[in-house]
Amino acid sequence: MSTNDIYEMDPVNDDLEGGSSSAIIEEEVVYPEEFLPTYHSIKEGATITKALLVEFNDKPDSLFFNDGVRRIDFILVYEDEDKKEFEKRHTFQRHKRRREYFEASLMEMGMELEATKSVIDDKLLFVKVHMPWDVQCTYAEVLHIKLPIQLNDQSLRPSPLRFFSCITKRFYPNEDLITKEAEFFTAPFEKDRLDLFYVRDKDVFFTASMRSRMAFYILSRAPYEIRGKIKKFGITKLLDGGVYKAAYPLHDCRFNVTSKEESCPNERFLLYEEWAHPKSFYKMQPLNLIRKYYGEKIGIYFAWLGFYTRMLALAAVVGLSCFIYGYKTQETSTWSKEVCSPDIGGNIVMCPQCDRECNYWKLNSTCEASKKLCIFDNFGTLVFAVFMSIWVTLFLEFWKRYQAELEYTWDTVEFLEQEEPPRPEYEAKCIHERKNPVTGVKELVPHTACERCVRVSIGIGTVLFWILLILASIVAIIVYRLAAFFAFSAKLRAQDLKELEPLKEYVTPQMATSVTASLISFVVIMILNILYERVNTNIPLEGGWPSRGSGLPLGKIPERGGTVWSQWAVCYCDPGGCLIELTTQLSIIMGGKAIWNNIQEVLLPWVKNLILRHCTRGASEAAIPRWEQDYRLQPLPKLGLFYEYLEMVIQFGFVTLFVASFPLAPILALVNNVFEIRVDAWKITTQFRRIVPEKAQDIGAWQPILQGIAILAVATNAMIIAFTSDMIPRLVYYWSFSVYPYGDHSNHTMQGYINSSLSVFNIDDFSNYSKPLMTPYNITTCRYRDFRYGPGHPRQYEYTIYYWHVIAAKMAFIIVVEHIVYLTKFILSYVIPDVPYAVREQIKREKYLTQVVLHETNLKLVTKLARMDEDIRPYSYTHDYKVF
Repeated sequence: MSTNDIYEMDPVNDDLEGGSSSAIIEEEVVYPEEFLPTYHSIKEGATITKALLVEFNDKPDSLFFNDGVRRIDFILVYEDEDKKEFEKRHTFQRHKRRREYFEASLMEMGMELEATKSVIDDKLLFVKVHMPWDVQCTYAEVLHIKLPIQLNDQSLRPSPLRFFSCITKRFYPNEDLITKEAEFFTAPFEKDRLDLFYVRDKDVFFTASMRSRMAFYILSRAPYEIRGKIKKFGITKLLDGGVYKAAYPLHDCRFNVTSKEESCPNERFLLYEEWAHPKSFYKMQPLNLIRKYYGEKIGIYFAWLGFYTRMLALAAVVGLSCFIYGYKTQETSTWSKEVCSPDIGGNIVMCPQCDRECNYWKLNSTCEASKKLCIFDNFGTLVFAVFMSIWVTLFLEFWKRYQAELEYTWDTVEFLEQEEPPRPEYEAKCIHERKNPVTGVKELVPHTACERCVRVSIGIGTVLFWILLILASIVAIIVYRLAAFFAFSAKLRAQDLKELEPLKEYVTPQMATSVTASLISFVVIMILNILYERVNTNIPLEGGWPSRGSGLPLGKIPERGGTVWSQWAVCYCDPGGCLIELTTQLSIIMGGKAIWNNIQEVLLPWVKNLILRHCTRGASEAAIPRWEQDYRLQPLPKLGLFYEYLEMVIQFGFVTLFVASFPLAPILALVNNVFEIRVDAWKITTQFRRIVPEKAQDIGAWQPILQGIAILAVATNAMIIAFTSDMIPRLVYYWSFSVYPYGDHSNHTMQGYINSSLSVFNIDDFSNYSKPLMTPYNITTCRYRDFRYGPGHPRQYEYTIYYWHVIAAKMAFIIVVEHIVYLTKFILSYVIPDVPYAVREQIKREKYLTQVVLHETNLKLVTKLARMDEDIRPYSYTHDYKVF
């Protein structure tokens, strides 16, 4: 292949188009033989072969050509160019030349085509693509597809739940409908050794998903125009350019009705009945059938989502227990009783919470908020945060083991990137030559070193721009919180709020500010997500790996407001602590995103399909051919599963990073995921065209992202407990400041904690700018939440020893908890092997068997050649003797 040839997928100099022959030149190859072995160039002046046009045979459920023998592996849809607008005839004729050349290239490569007109729209034509047996064998070898060579004589360790099969079978798909397939040892397919493979029937030896994958591989690389040294190829660009309207593999039947064809497996119907239907929400997923029908990439996503949901069940039980514990103990909390007590909280006058406009207020006005804070800010929260740090490690380690089982079962154990040929989009950009530093061989790369630096710089600049935009949003929300808190403090403290009598005890300035700021944060996050989707046009890599940064959106950590009275800082949290504000914000954002995403995922595809069916109203669906029914469905978005993974990873961040402030996060995530699995299943089974199967070994780059979140979660939860919760100040008071020499109690107690956590301020020390407009005549001091010396002390308004004890305790808590949890995580990661022993033994057995089979084959071939040589040798001697 000449290194001067340019491979393109984009239109270049389209205005220079001449006759149809200008797009046909004499070229030998477009691809190396190992990538496209059946390619043959179309000679200049040769007649272009066109797809045979046939009439619909009135078999709407048929998956075959009209002859009933050749199976349809792919469908191409286009509009008849001769029936389009006359004013754009030049563009449409160019489309026609490209389409005809593309289809001729496919037939030159061994594909068989048959065209049929639409039964609804006369302008539409459907081109059916079939791969003959020889072509299937050729490209199965190119794609390193693993196929069975011998029945598996080993089995995985039986499940301990088999003794309860009479109960557990109700939670599994119906075995009468979805039968368990036999297990085989497999090996990469080799056309020359076909007799070694377990071929019972050539028609079903390659599954429909394998055939679709091979067909799409050829479609992605077939040329549609060659002009000079510029070669344009690929169905993707023909779709983007409007030459074809759609390209997709066929569903095997309607989702809610079985096919009338006897040979149809009705796998889509089975998936709907046992997986996507709402009535099956409690059943385990038929992962093997999902993988067989949609490919490994879709299968591994649903396997991960199902495993994550099952692991959430344990976290949800523990989190719910902590919540119940907090709810039961809220009435017995000593410090909460002091806040609500008319003798203590009723006699404590708190300082105004803003300058001039705000008034003094009684501490017991926050009684209900303090009780609700007890539900989340208790010792159970600390236990749950440590538990979740261990849980996330167990989740990741057990997922690796489960993933190893799937890799073996789904034949992706040795799936490597070098086994997969380069993507056509990448190959189209490889026009620069360089010397491979490893092999020393010249190769083509898409960019020079200078271009690569420019692209990296632009990428870094774009990321920094988004980070600055998010930071700007955070600053704006902080400003809003300050302004809103001042406004609510001035209004809510001054008014009687008779119209809010049932909610009067809950509508505090802190709560009103937190709720409204949370709603604004949620709206800002959704707007930034939409902008991000519109701007970013990158396509994810193979195997579900995202090609761009995909961490958690920032701006989800609530900000704590504060202001300054002269030189004294004042906190605007409730006297009981700030944790309730963080809990409120997390619950609003997490719940809002879950509800919005599920509504969006269900409604958008359904409404689009409804509108399309209404606009193309014609014959009943039972009389429309299979390919035309699928055409009326929605195509899968270009980014595929990227946003599905991103949604779950963001949820994973909520569940792990902030669980210390919101123990109900796991149970909310569990409920959401139960619906998420069925919504995603319903969506791809009923509303989308069949997805082109793709190979994938694991969840790709999402794995290290999850591991990074797990490591970060330990630090964030420790800091939330230390700095946002009031647990550390309460512990310091209980163990040190409630007894001698700092306290007056004889035993360790929480009595007096509220009084010790509130500092005294002399109202005469207010500046003229800060002094409230209205001051009761009988008040000389007020209280505020801090640890400072009172007026008249030699060090008035400076931090007390209590404050420094609390700071030291917080630092010690963070260091000790982090080290203990990290050590535990490391030990668990080391002790739990990534690959189960039984799976490791089966992998070794399969490799050994493959080597034995190949060795015996080579031995037979050598023996056969030796015998042939022995048969020829006597003849050669006699012949030589006669000549002599």
